[in-house]
Amino acid sequence: MDFSELLAAMTPAAGGFAATIPENWMQGRTTYGGLTAALCLEAVLRAHPDLPPLRSAQVSSIGPAGGSVVVRPEILRRGKSVAFVGADLATDAGLATRAVFAFGAPRNPAVSASFMPPPDFPPPEQIREPRKDRMPPFARNFDMRYLTGGKPFSGSSDCDLFLWVKHADDRATSLPALLALADMPPPAIFPAMPNVGPISTINWGVNFVGDIAPTGGWFLMETRAETAADGYTSQDMFVWKDGMPVMAGRQSVAIFL
Repeated sequence: MDFSELLAAMTPAAGGFAATIPENWMQGRTTYGGLTAALCLEAVLRAHPDLPPLRSAQVSSIGPAGGSVVVRPEILRRGKSVAFVGADLATDAGLATRAVFAFGAPRNPAVSASFMPPPDFPPPEQIREPRKDRMPPFARNFDMRYLTGGKPFSGSSDCDLFLWVKHADDRATSLPALLALADMPPPAIFPAMPNVGPISTINWGVNFVGDIAPTGGWFLMETRAETAADGYTSQDMFVWKDGMPVMAGRQSVAIFL
């Protein structure tokens, strides 16, 4: 099932919306984190269609998710210009994902500036496509072109990865689709790891910093490792569209070796 079909199949449920996550969106024993974040955002937008533009998202991965899930959105606070809305995604086993979204109406800015110029890379059409049969199931829902960074699990110190990414589903152009896409780059620490091992996102924070009108096509992404210690790593993440920044984030990832 592709992304747009999955979201279209969401139905009202007690206090929220129900969805069924198929095997092709799994990442080990749980669902690809970008998808659970997108399901939370989709439920919020359906329940509260009059919200101002999305400004930030905080997503915590609390437990494994898969199969039948229910997402329950809740207004936490709504002021004159900013609204905070929570969403819990749960399975029969309990809470799997908790998200908090901040929506804010535009204001007259005293400062308008961007300090995130994108590097100059060849367009994705000029980059060789990786073999999808070597990717985990969830990754096959995206098209990718690797640009820079060390080879995964090679012990390399080059942990600053750039790549082009887009949904394989051309109909995936919504705001939840953009949030799902933003989690696609592999953990930046992968090149430094000496061998293959499972990983699990703990917390993911994203700021929407530019024009976030629904759109598809290719996005330029960077994920850069900051630290790794005690089985955890912290990384920065950036997303550009047509040379303009659209998202900036930070993620905490657990490493199991």
